[in-house]
Amino acid sequence: MPVQVSYPGVYVEEIPSGVRTITGVATSITAFIGRALRGPVNEAKTINSFGDFERIFGGLWVESSLGFAVRDFYMNGGSQAVIVRLFHAEPNDPAANPAVVGVPSKSKIAAGAVKLEAAYEGKWGANLRATVDLDAAKDVADRFGLAKADLFNLTVRDAAAGGASEKFLNVSFKNSPRQITNVLREESKLVRWDSANALDPANPPAPAAADDPVTVAEKALTAAKKANPQVPATITAAETALAAAMKTASDAVSDGKALTFDDFKPANAESKKLGLYALEQLFARDGLFNILSIPPYKNGDVDVNLVSEAAAYCEKRRAFLLVDPPSNWIDKDTAKNKFTDTATDNVGTRSRNSALFFPRLKQPNPLKDNQSEEFVPSGAVAGIFARTDTQRGVWKAPAGLDASLVGVPQLSVPMSDEENGELNQLGINSLRSFPTAGRVVWGARTLRGADQLADEWKYIPVRRLALYIEESLYRGTQWVVFEPNDEPLWAQIRLNVGAFMHNLFRQGAFQGQSPKEAYFVKCDKETTPQNQIDLGIVNIVVGFAPLKPAEFVIIKLQQIAGQIET
Repeated sequence: MPVQVSYPGVYVEEIPSGVRTITGVATSITAFIGRALRGPVNEAKTINSFGDFERIFGGLWVESSLGFAVRDFYMNGGSQAVIVRLFHAEPNDPAANPAVVGVPSKSKIAAGAVKLEAAYEGKWGANLRATVDLDAAKDVADRFGLAKADLFNLTVRDAAAGGASEKFLNVSFKNSPRQITNVLREESKLVRWDSANALDPANPPAPAAADDPVTVAEKALTAAKKANPQVPATITAAETALAAAMKTASDAVSDGKALTFDDFKPANAESKKLGLYALEQLFARDGLFNILSIPPYKNGDVDVNLVSEAAAYCEKRRAFLLVDPPSNWIDKDTAKNKFTDTATDNVGTRSRNSALFFPRLKQPNPLKDNQSEEFVPSGAVAGIFARTDTQRGVWKAPAGLDASLVGVPQLSVPMSDEENGELNQLGINSLRSFPTAGRVVWGARTLRGADQLADEWKYIPVRRLALYIEESLYRGTQWVVFEPNDEPLWAQIRLNVGAFMHNLFRQGAFQGQSPKEAYFVKCDKETTPQNQIDLGIVNIVVGFAPLKPAEFVIIKLQQIAGQIET
């Protein structure tokens, strides 16, 4: 700001440069939606490795294809994913509620006094155990204005192999900074206060004497092993009793039923951020996703209505949808006939923000003694998108001999060049197997890529580059809002947007040998006439010359005459 002069001398004034750096957004954050063994429900959870998926969502599960798609994503080069776990509970099914966690008696506060429930649905909660002790800190009680007897420590552990444990010190039933209901809600990833039992801080639960049945059986087995180590029959009986108690606890809860369309789009899904629209939570915290995969959930397929909804949502959020081939596309002819069937929509979308890859992958299933099964390709293809973006840039087609499918020993439908050509001209991307290169992605067209359509968004890299530029400029020009709408502002816009586009040009994202041939940024009186200024509008026109993939390589060979004299 201008300095206020008061005395003779030299004054220093800093003048803003007008430079506001526009940073490119991520290009390959992939969202997956489906069933999982455990984890938060209807919550968009960001993970950075398959290890994160195993820890939070339980890893591979024979009842769901979600885990296999996420595995293939990371195996093929993916880096960051967003998981939305859905859970289908039948109406009035008590087994679909979160598991109630028993607390064994180790003090005056017993199982009947501390009633907890698993943090989220699923049979995993039947493995939770909790213990209580009264070794609380008196100085903490004094600071809270409570008696020492009002505080206790709670330990929760997951008895499953590799399960986590949590300990909460100096918690209380009474109103305090460490009231148990609030502490568990904010800090615990395993349990919550049992919602079926209201907590009245003025009348905290009375002590109870009994342990839960599983804890009783565990104690009996421990006692049998200690007292009668040489009597196998006694130990076997105790082990049988423990197994029966654990089965009873497990049967009391459920992992849910197969998903339906309504789980992805329940009532008021968008406003409540549920199902497919749980991904809206990302934008509420200034995040995003770039690619969407919905693994099969309905007899090996996805409802075409859901594909339509997902495609529309991806267009709204400048994301790209990977569509998997239906399970009944068992050969090239079936795929071609089903895809071109005008009477029935077998795909669900022809969006410029989507692409379909055929055929499915044949991979060993580690949950079924490594027997070969068919899996959808969207997870692996999303990983190749991410790998190509990192190595070459979003403007490079995620296809070719470098786009190898890792962990894919076989494809469900082998294809020849001629068969590949029939599908390619329709906009179906083929996965091929070559003698030396192995299994690779051999197509880079959107679902607007049919030759007959002659669409400007025919190619995946062209469309994804446009989405990348759009999202980057959308986020990078927020500072323009409410600025004085005149030439100084327009000059700043041209400077900053032009710098962003020039950086892409230097990286090889556009055609042309000079910036003038590669892109333009226009923001002046021509783009924003006075009537638009009066309406509070500033128009920024950005153009670019995209790189098109060399889809067909033609080698022309000619025999020359040699040294014939004429």
